[in-house]
Amino acid sequence: MSMRAVGSRSKRVRGLRVAAVGACLAIVAAGCGDDGDDGGSGGGSGSGGQTSSVGKIGVILPDSKSSDRWETADRPLLEAAFQAAGVEYDIQNADGDATQMQTIADQMITSGVTVLLITNLDSGSGAAIQERAKAQGVATIDYDRLTLGGSAEYYVSFDNVRVGELQGEGLVKCIDEMGLEKPIVAELNGSPTDNNATLFKQGYDSVLDPLYADGTLVKGPDQSVPQWDNQQAGTIFEQMLTQEPNIRAVLAANDGLGGAAIAVLERQGLAGQVPVTGQDATVEALQEILAGNQCMTVYKAIKKEADAAAELAIALAKGEPADTPDTVHDPEGNRDVPSVLLEPVAIYKDNVGDVIDDGYVTRDQVCTGEFAALCDQAGI
Repeated sequence: MSMRAVGSRSKRVRGLRVAAVGACLAIVAAGCGDDGDDGGSGGGSGSGGQTSSVGKIGVILPDSKSSDRWETADRPLLEAAFQAAGVEYDIQNADGDATQMQTIADQMITSGVTVLLITNLDSGSGAAIQERAKAQGVATIDYDRLTLGGSAEYYVSFDNVRVGELQGEGLVKCIDEMGLEKPIVAELNGSPTDNNATLFKQGYDSVLDPLYADGTLVKGPDQSVPQWDNQQAGTIFEQMLTQEPNIRAVLAANDGLGGAAIAVLERQGLAGQVPVTGQDATVEALQEILAGNQCMTVYKAIKKEADAAAELAIALAKGEPADTPDTVHDPEGNRDVPSVLLEPVAIYKDNVGDVIDDGYVTRDQVCTGEFAALCDQAGI
């Protein structure tokens, strides 16, 4: 079969259709207070000067190591939305430590938050936090990652199976364009404790498995990377190459893992000859795509995700109704969670500029030094 045919699969489009919730995101900048720092690691809080009838929102981000998005994108976007709505908030980062996340959650609940928005590090610890919050009358929202067996009122993320499908389709597209015949494909999966990683793999395996079965592609090493740790990813991929020196394509579940694989390929003199996928549209990944070392990434418009989560959190804090267009089934909790699922976008060299145009990164960030000429060549 022609591998190009894979790219013609019909695409599901889910737009953000969260119903208006009164004036929960009305611009009231004149009443917003300055954002302050609570002095803790990764902490930050602010108040819009609202009366005590409006609840306080707590946000716990997972880390700053697996992806820089949490601190460079999610935090400022959530802050901006809360400040615009004039609600009190506290945003902290668990720094990859589930025990620390539990401690932060307990402190936030004690301090009087009425809404808690978390990106769990694993479903077990996330569910425990949500159970504690529920017992104290605190509403919870799963942000980006679904907590299996949890009790969140809402879930806001991207269509993560579709993310994986785009990665699989992208790898096949690049293999086809490079004219590689029956390449051995290595799969460098995300953390086994992250439900999103499971969904990504479900997506890309749905594209790759039929091609393994008919001999178009050859399945090579397939391994998960604990906690999305990029350093471990490099070690794991080196071991993969030792096990199978003829790996000629890499399905990496995000840009950090892809970058780790590219660093190993560079040391082997193979960078640019082996297509590598990614996800998150980081500055480094966009530069690697322009340089020809990374095949593609998946762009998730985090502003839309942050705005949707903030909108729901603000509605809960104000006691106002909210509506969601989707539901996601939690098999462990055997329940359907009201959800907002956004549509991801595949990014290749010819549309790197779309990420810049969308304001997620700037041209100055991407087109620096040696990459300036590559940006010019790509019409950026």
